Amino acid sequence: MSWNPALEPQCPDAGSLDAIETVIIPRARDIGGFEVRRALPAPRRQMVGPFIFFDQAGPAEFLTGQGIDVRPHPHIGLGTVTYLYQGEFEHRDSLGTHQMIYPGEVNWMLAGQGVTHSERTSPATRAGPSSLFGIQTWIALPESHEDAPASFEHHGKEALPLLKGKGKGKAVRLILGSAWGEKAPATLYSETFYADAVLQAGAKLPLPSDHEDRGLYVTQGSVEIAGETFEAGRMMVFRPGDEITVTAGPQGARLMALGGETLNGPRYIWWNFVASSRDRIEAAKSAWAAGDWQQGRFHLPPGDDQEFTPLPEPRK
Repeated sequence: MSWNPALEPQCPDAGSLDAIETVIIPRARDIGGFEVRRALPAPRRQMVGPFIFFDQAGPAEFLTGQGIDVRPHPHIGLGTVTYLYQGEFEHRDSLGTHQMIYPGEVNWMLAGQGVTHSERTSPATRAGPSSLFGIQTWIALPESHEDAPASFEHHGKEALPLLKGKGKGKAVRLILGSAWGEKAPATLYSETFYADAVLQAGAKLPLPSDHEDRGLYVTQGSVEIAGETFEAGRMMVFRPGDEITVTAGPQGARLMALGGETLNGPRYIWWNFVASSRDRIEAAKSAWAAGDWQQGRFHLPPGDDQEFTPLPEPRK
């Protein structure tokens, strides 16, 4: 736990709404009584820095015996980030990882050339009623690491820098990258920052000014920017170079701040695959369709290898 002067707003609020380049309203979809809101990719914005996928999962309530079952599925060319406010996930992957994740912790899985993983509600949690609320993101990898070997890191709550302002009013947990004079422990391959900020009513938070691309997503409450109020469920992407400070609304706010260096070009996205070329996508599709879990490119996670997610059917 630390206090850093950079958390105290020395810069003015955004002078005008021109500082906001894009406002994104997530698309909501129901996946069997469980709502997911997707902010990225959006029609007007594919990425914020290297962040190419941003999902709000929940909040959801489950009865005894219920939960989430994301069957084994593949990834290439990206890193997956899981961060929870409520509940838990049981993660297994083809590297042999078996890791629970709880609120305030981070799971960082580098897919690189290829990895398979599943996420499920554990049997212990299914034994009673439970809740789930969190954010899942993908970070597109620079071309130098698209074909890197897969890897996995878990960092507990105590390992992530927690920054607090001089007085009461705000607490910021740095999940990934560098910001406000602190650095999170996960291994990254491009300039990035990602943080969970909890603000009391009227508290102010300056966004880092040393990152090329910056955005924020309001998960609870509301924030005010240049006299305009933005409620929960909105993502704002800011013009590069502007000094930005946001103010929490009358009920306070919880938000995710994100961004970093833009990549050298757009990325192709198909299903769970991200790549700088269509050829990489086609090769991954063929490898998953082949289903050679012993000698092929993809393997199923030990302990969760009795089923898998098939390739989506082609659109007619």
